[in-house]
This record gives sequence, structure tokens and C-alpha cells, in this order.
Amino acid sequence: MDPPRTGSPYQPAIEALKSYPEKKFYNVSKLGGAKYDTLPYSIRVLFESSVRNCDGFLVKETDAMNILDWKTKQNHVEVPFCPARVVLQDFTGIPAMVDFAAMREAVRNAGGDPAKVNPACPTDLTVDHSLQIDFSKCAIQNAPNPGGGEQKPLARLSPLKPPLRKPPPCRGHSSCRGSCGAGEAGRSPGPFSAQIENTPILCPFHLQPVPEPETVLKNQEMEFGRNRERLQFFKWSSKVFENISIIPPETGTAHQVNLEYLSRVVFDVKDFLHPDSVVGTDSHTTMVNGLGILGWGVGGIETEAVMLGMPLTLTLPEVVGCELTGAVSPFATSIDIVLSITKQLRQADVAGKFVEFFGSGVSQLSVADRTTIANMCPEYGAILSFFPVDNVTLKHLKHAGFDKAKLEVTEAYLKAVKLFRNDESSSREPEYSQVVQVSLSSIIPYVSGPKRSQDRVAVNNMKSDFEACLNEKSGVKGFQIAAEKQNDIVPVQYEGNEYKLSHGCVVIAAVISCTNNCNPSVMLAAGLLAKKAVEAGLVVKPYIRTSLSPGSGMVTHYLSSSGVLPYLSKLGFEVVGYGCSTCVGNTAPLPETIRNAIKQGDLIACGVLSGTKNFEGRLCDCVRANYLASPPLVVAYAIAGTVHIDFDTEPLGTGFNGKSIYLRDIWPTRQELHTVEEERVISSMFKELKEKMEKGNKRWNLLEAPESTLFPWDLKSTYIRCPSFFDKLAKEAAPPRAVENAHVLLFLGDSVTTDHISPAGSIARSSAAAKYLTSKGLTPREFNSYGARRGNDAVMTRGTFANIKLLNKFIGKPAPKTIHFPSGQTLDVFEAAELYQKEGIPVIILAGKKYGLGSSRDWAAKGPFLLGVKAVLAESYEKVHRSQLIGIGIAPLQFRPGENPSTLGLTGREQFSILFPPDLLPRMTLDIKTSTGKVFSVIALFENNMEITLYKHGGSLNFVARRFL
Repeated sequence: MDPPRTGSPYQPAIEALKSYPEKKFYNVSKLGGAKYDTLPYSIRVLFESSVRNCDGFLVKETDAMNILDWKTKQNHVEVPFCPARVVLQDFTGIPAMVDFAAMREAVRNAGGDPAKVNPACPTDLTVDHSLQIDFSKCAIQNAPNPGGGEQKPLARLSPLKPPLRKPPPCRGHSSCRGSCGAGEAGRSPGPFSAQIENTPILCPFHLQPVPEPETVLKNQEMEFGRNRERLQFFKWSSKVFENISIIPPETGTAHQVNLEYLSRVVFDVKDFLHPDSVVGTDSHTTMVNGLGILGWGVGGIETEAVMLGMPLTLTLPEVVGCELTGAVSPFATSIDIVLSITKQLRQADVAGKFVEFFGSGVSQLSVADRTTIANMCPEYGAILSFFPVDNVTLKHLKHAGFDKAKLEVTEAYLKAVKLFRNDESSSREPEYSQVVQVSLSSIIPYVSGPKRSQDRVAVNNMKSDFEACLNEKSGVKGFQIAAEKQNDIVPVQYEGNEYKLSHGCVVIAAVISCTNNCNPSVMLAAGLLAKKAVEAGLVVKPYIRTSLSPGSGMVTHYLSSSGVLPYLSKLGFEVVGYGCSTCVGNTAPLPETIRNAIKQGDLIACGVLSGTKNFEGRLCDCVRANYLASPPLVVAYAIAGTVHIDFDTEPLGTGFNGKSIYLRDIWPTRQELHTVEEERVISSMFKELKEKMEKGNKRWNLLEAPESTLFPWDLKSTYIRCPSFFDKLAKEAAPPRAVENAHVLLFLGDSVTTDHISPAGSIARSSAAAKYLTSKGLTPREFNSYGARRGNDAVMTRGTFANIKLLNKFIGKPAPKTIHFPSGQTLDVFEAAELYQKEGIPVIILAGKKYGLGSSRDWAAKGPFLLGVKAVLAESYEKVHRSQLIGIGIAPLQFRPGENPSTLGLTGREQFSILFPPDLLPRMTLDIKTSTGKVFSVIALFENNMEITLYKHGGSLNFVARRFL
């Protein structure tokens, strides 16, 4: 990236920055005049990008003018956006890098130079999603881990394994009683047995470095063992591809690293300044909007095109102004604020729009609060949620390690282009498409569940709401438990003691990396609550699967330095590693006795986690109710052992001397939190984090990988395989072919998510993917997870639509099955698709409203493509997934308003023929003819000419590959 672009018509707008004349920038505020001053801040970033990247081809002068005329052009025009950088996480990053490797192969075969295939946009890939919890509380689980994974090969890691040695106790003070290092094995404090240099743990009493818990060491060894092939491929990628950096395992989650380390706020490239902006394959990329950085998650297919230098095309969005007023209640956490804002923005219908925050309440929120709010924006459907840079942001950047000169340049530049928001300024606020007002004073603590993140429950209504869920019919909230069964109690023996399980019993409690761990206040609140609970004599029942998997080592750092980590560990919330773990379903099975008791009593067992997704069965097939809660409430419900409790009138448990302890007795005050944050969360934490990331870790540094221009594919590998996307690559694209006599592969209803479509989580032993892996000589313990095997298209294709909760109308009950109509057989979806392909019969998918909801997943499009799906016909689409379908070469078709399969009398058993004209236009009406003689019209859901071009090329990958020929 060498700004400015040669030939830009806006070069006369380049100026020198006052006080720093060597720094140049496009003064877009002068280009726009009065129009610019009324633009929302987020639109100003889009405008600057269009001006800076204007080349007359990919970005035209009219594009910039359309953005400047946002007030009248919103929702009416498509505009290009060239983000400053790209962020990948490993589960979606590995298929992107495998595609790059395959593209090099295809370009070579077509006569081009494979070495030219490199990311054009700066790209960072964080290896963070592969962590599984094999060890918890310093003990290996009794049952196999959910992803399988052979444990014996760990012996191969011996050259990389740090020596085990008994650490010396902290010498700072006798009052530590060994908790700083040499304590006895068992539940903490004191289960430390090995030194891991990349994540410092501090003595909670004197901040002296001490060894890492044994749990972390063991889980890290397992991670490097089962994922060795993938990690070697990443290492090869880091060596041969230009403009990409790989952040190794054990560092932190993609969105956390993005926030703490990769964010620039203002880019300075060869003394040329421009705003930081980013797109990523993780839906939580939006977190950086809390820092005033424009960013959001897109599909892996779109991301690959951006990596190769193509702009991201989007409809010029509406911008909803969210005005925050009032003062935050001392008992409400940032998570409560998030859930309250989520509800109000959902009601305001912000789907597909930008949200921008303003008002007097904004200055009361720390950057950690803002990033937590911005991080949740995918849950209320917005593209992004933007907090312009202000004095609070600058103060945070100072703590984050920005030196004085960099801060001065950042502030001066942002003020020069009017991207700095000053609460004390008398200038008016930007004009917004609509304004939503949120009073912070009215927010009270909430949890979310039991099946959807948007279903909020006030904590003081939790008991009655859960009882209502037991009574309601099965659905989005109800479990339909007979009245006479609602008070059932099932006794169970566990570790020599008898416990009583009932409806609402908590069996999984996880403080995880997603959303919440980025915020020191909520994590410290959990730690302070744990401290008070332990001091009061409260405990957590041992059968509850408790875990703490922070988003980064910084979280461990400030929990340790504040003295609360041993108390969390004492309650079972011991650090198990750094990654998504429970958030993506990577938790060990519950103890067999507990599982049997739940099934025996048909109990509605509960999971409580500090994440963003909680649909039924996500954590475990026998855990039917899952609640999202702030970290301190996760700890509180774990102590209570049930969600069927009224915290106001019922005690959490019995403490020392038989005293009843209530939540109000151990809840930390805002003053306590403020004091700890001021004393502990300081710039040294950010400094140590940066040193840790730049240093890497020993296992990664010693990992060997080839350095050849082309990747040496191992035909025996079950992890990395050259995909077939480029098998028919030619210099010229063929015109779109008609879809003739297609059968319906799946007949789906409303709100089918990418989790239903894309392979994720464990590989079921009876699945098509399991049969494939077994044929390769692997045992179930070696299956690992779909996420770990995203670099193998054979596994991922077989895992597409393999979700056990998939409801295909042909089958009538949840199951990953469908009907192969020529034979009448009921088969796994892959097996039916395979038969159709052998017979040369194309297939389509029928679906209802909001097809493709949820996280952006490239395999939610790639998988159907490899199954032979030529088109999807739905009532409506989630925007990102619609773009992904086009990006892989699948036509998104939409029923006309008021029409659906039911109104048209479609059974899904017909065959469908679709003709695409050579002069295909955006949102063109097409006719579909069925084998019964019925003809009806649909809308070809292409929003612009670029999308049509990509579709004609067979998707963005082939379009970009042809540019190298």
C-alpha cells in the first residue's frame, strides 16, 4: 500500500499536517465543504477511503461523490470500500490460505507466475480457534474430548516441550503460603508445575513472576499435537506469502489481538496518514469500532478478494444515531448495557445499517465498555457500531503504549479531517437516518436466554421466567415440561458425595473469550466476587464444568496482578488456555453420571457462559437451556448451582458458621472496581502484551515448514488438501449456464443459520465426514473438529448441512437427512448430493425468511457449491451470506413479496428450470418453470454489476485468479 494512488483526481487535496510538515494527508474536509460537516463520522471514513483510492477503475470519482451525497443516496447506490487491513482467525483463515495456495497452483498450470499471487492488502492471521479443553482443573477428562484427537502422538512434541521442573516459591512474603508457585497439586491456589514464558503469571501479593498453571501447559501441548499439520501450513504461509503475518497459538483471540495490538487508529505509511479500517472473517471484528476504527466481519470469500486488492462493495448504508443519556447504575455492568442496547436496536430494525453513538452518555463509557458494545453489534443485525475518537479514546491509547509524538500526530490528523468528536464543542451533531435514544439510567442487570441471545431476562425475574419456560410449548423459549414433573429431583453420586439435580441445575459455567473478557471491569468484577465468595466460605459443586479461557494473556495478567486469580481458581474457574474453547462448542463431555441423571430425569440442565451465542444444544446435547451472562453472574450462578433462584430473596449458599450468603453480600461496588482498574490496568500490561506477541512462543519458533513457492501437498493428509475451486480455470469466463431440471436438495424454513449450514464443532461418529476419515485409517479420537479440518474440502463438504438441529421439511424432524427423489431413499445430505452429481442432476435449495443468519462463514457457501447447489431460492437473506453465495458462484434468488412455496403451491418434489439471460441485470425478474408445468417469477438478488460480473466468472476466486493470467 503506497499512497497516494498515481493518477488520482484528488491529488490537489493533499496537504501537510500542521506542526508535522513531513506528514501528508488528503484533507477531505475541505473537499466536502458543508456536506462533509453533516456526514456521520463513519461515512466520513468511507469518503476518505474513496478519495485516497480513486483510480478511475476500481474506485471512480463518482463513487466519492455518491458518498458525499450520502443524505440523498443512502440505500440507493453501491459504493466501493478499500479497508486498510484484513484480520483472519484460523478457522476461517486456513481455507483462505489454502485457496491462495491452490490459486498459485492453478495460475502456474494456466501459464502464469504463481509467485505473484500474494495478499495486496496487509493481512494478519491469528491462530486462536483451535483450542479445546482436554484438561480442566489440572485433570484430564474421563471421556474423549469433543473433537477427538489422539493423545499418544504427544510424545512427538518432546523437542518442543519445555522442561518440567518444580518452581521455587515466591520469596516476596511469607503470607503467600506457597500460592505463588510451589503449592501442592490440586485445585488452586498452587497447581503450578512448568514455566511458560509467553504468558506471565504474577504473584497476587507482590507481582513477582511465577509459573503457569499445569492446566494451560497440558492444553497447549494437546493443541500443538493435534494441529501440527495446520500449524506447519501456517508457518509455510508466513514464509512464502508477502504482506501477511501469522500470530501463533497461545497469544489470544483474533478480535482481542486486533483490539490490543494490531489497531493503529491512524495509519502512517511512508509519512502519509489515513484512518485505520479493517474487515475480518470473524463477526466480532466490529469490536474495533469502539476505538474509532471502521471495521466489520465479512465472508471469507469476500475477504480473500479484499486481500487480493479488490474493494469491498456495499450499499451506501443508513446510519442510525444512538443517543446515550443519563448515568449508569452502579450495579449494571457493561454487559447489561450491551443487552439493553441490543434489544432497543433490534426493535429499531438496524439490520444492514451502520450504528453511530453520540450524546452525553458516551463520555461515561470507557473504551472497554465501548468495544464490548461494538462487539455485540452482529447480534442486533447492524453492519457495525461506531464510536468516534474522543478524549476518552486518546487516554486509552496513551495507556496502550502510544508514545507522545504518535498521539499528537493522531489527534492533529483526526481534528484536521474532522474525525475527532469533542463533547464540549458547540458544533451540531451529524445528521442521521434516524435516532434511537437509550437512557443508561434505566438499565438493570440482565441475562439472555435460554435459547436466543436477543431474549433478555432481568436477573430479578430469572426464577419466574425459567418457570414460564418450563410451562411454555416447545419453541424459541419453551420446554413444555408437564406440571407434575417440574419439581422432580434426581439424586446422583459424584466423587463419593450425593448431589440432587433438578430443572435449572447449572452443569456448565464458562467465562470465555467472546465479548466479555475484553472488558477489565466485568472480569475484575468476577474476580472480586469470587474473592468475597471464597472469603465467605462459598464453594462450587465439583460436577459443574467450570472454566476460564481468556481472550489474551493480558486478562490473566490483570486478574493476577489484582490478586483475584487464585480465588477464581479456588471456585474452579482456572485458566485452561487462550482461545474460544467453550464458545465454539469445544468443551469436554459432562461426567457420565451427570449425563445419565439428566437424561433419566429428562431435566432441563443449564449452561451459563459469558459469550454471544446460546442456542439449544450448542454446548452439549444434554444441556438444553443456555444463558448468556456477565462474568460475575456466571460465577454467581455457578455458586448457586441453579438458575432457578431469586437472588433478592434466596441465598447463594451457606458460608462459614452456617451463615446464609446473598448475592448482595459479595457483589463488588463500582468504587472497588474503579480502584482496582486505576491501580492495576495500566500501560505496563499493554507493553508486556506487545513484547509477548513480538517474541512469539518456543513451540511456534521451533516448528519447521517448507519454503517452496508452491505448497508441497501431501496426498495422504486429512487436514490440508488442494480444493477443486480452480479445476476449470480458463483465461476467459464462460457465460452463465441455465439450471435445467434441478431437484431440491433441501426444503428449509425460516431463520436457517450459518451454523446449520457450515460444518462446526465435533465430528459425529455416524456422519459422512466420520466415514471419510475412517476410510483414511483414523480412529474417532483422531477426528478432531470441523474447525481444525477446514483446510480439507473433502471433510468440509461432507460436514455441510450435517447439523443435528437442521429441520428439512422433507424429513419432518431435526436431522441432517434428505430424500434422493430419483431413488426415493432417505440419505445423509452429502450422500444424496453425491448421487445427484453422479447422475448429472443439478440441485437447488428452497428456504424461508432470513436464510444465512449468524456468523460469516465461507464454508456456508463453499460447502453447498461443492455439493452441486446451483441456486438458493429464499424469501429473504442475511446480507453477508447472500454476498458469499455470489462470491462462490451460487445464484441467490428471492421470491417476490407476498409469495413463498406455500402460496405458490410448491412441494419441493418438483424439478426446477432457471434460465439466466446473457444481459443479466441487478434485481432482474426471472421465470422458473417446474416439472408440473407451473411457471412463477423470482428476483435475481444481484445488487450491482460487480456482483453479476463475479457470478459470471464463477465467483470472486476465479475472477481474481484470471487477473494473474
